[in-house]
Amino acid sequence: MNYIVDREDTRKRLDVYISEKNSDITRSYIKNLIDDGRILVNGVLQKSGYKVKEMDIVMVDIPKDEVLDIIPEDIKIDIMYEDDDIIIVNKSKGMVVHPANGNYTGTLVNALMYSHKDRLSSINGTIRPGIVHRIDKDTSGILVIAKNDNAHKKLSEQFKVHSINRKYIALVKGIVKEDEFTINLPIGRSTKDRKKMAVVYKNSRNAVTHIRVLKRFYSSSVTLVEATLETGRTHQIRVHMSHLHYPLVGDEVYGRKDPKFKIEGQMLHAKLLGINHPTTNEYMEFEADLPKYFKDILDKLEKREEKYD
Repeated sequence: MNYIVDREDTRKRLDVYISEKNSDITRSYIKNLIDDGRILVNGVLQKSGYKVKEMDIVMVDIPKDEVLDIIPEDIKIDIMYEDDDIIIVNKSKGMVVHPANGNYTGTLVNALMYSHKDRLSSINGTIRPGIVHRIDKDTSGILVIAKNDNAHKKLSEQFKVHSINRKYIALVKGIVKEDEFTINLPIGRSTKDRKKMAVVYKNSRNAVTHIRVLKRFYSSSVTLVEATLETGRTHQIRVHMSHLHYPLVGDEVYGRKDPKFKIEGQMLHAKLLGINHPTTNEYMEFEADLPKYFKDILDKLEKREEKYD
């Protein structure tokens, strides 16, 4: 589809202009289209923040939904809350949120397709029905799922303006000295490894994480922290803490494997999620207890600390 910019739309951001012209697609999806080279201005690639000019020709190529046979699977998931608009899920460590290269089965979407096949939002297409946001495969904890497109749009708007309340629990290597502090460092694609994110100052987005120390385990040289997200960039907590030389225990992407902790993947748990309900606008807050493996490791650390004292 093509658009010719009118005078009244002059100086609007490219992503804003397109979202106003087509309310069925989200700003995050528009950014993905721009990154994939599917949006051109006068035949030229432009960034999301490009300010459109009168008579600019904006060409938007929205790909057809990739046709994949998403197999509904009878996989047990922990549903903490559900109504006509949303589902609150406590995702287990090791579960991928939606199908992607190499992971077409065993995902949260496969499970949802079995239990809620025709009761999920369609905004993100056939591959990600109901999925408003994601957490990493090896991160456990709370996700909100949209059961209809209106709920999806309202929740996406809350994520966009950072009004969602999100708190995580993480175990990091090293003894964090400050009791509380804020990390305000931009995150973008790593210039050394395009598969990774990093703190970079070009082609990046602002990222803010608030850290509060919960417990220092001096004998094991690790620290338990609570991380509150002000923004929600890819791998934000993992990247920020690694940048400060406090990588998450178990994180082999942004840290190193530690054989004394016999786990796969980072020790990170999405503990709390607070949202305004998409229909009633009532503030709702959900909290998921730490998974057993996380508690078991903390118990061992506590016992070791007692001996150390």
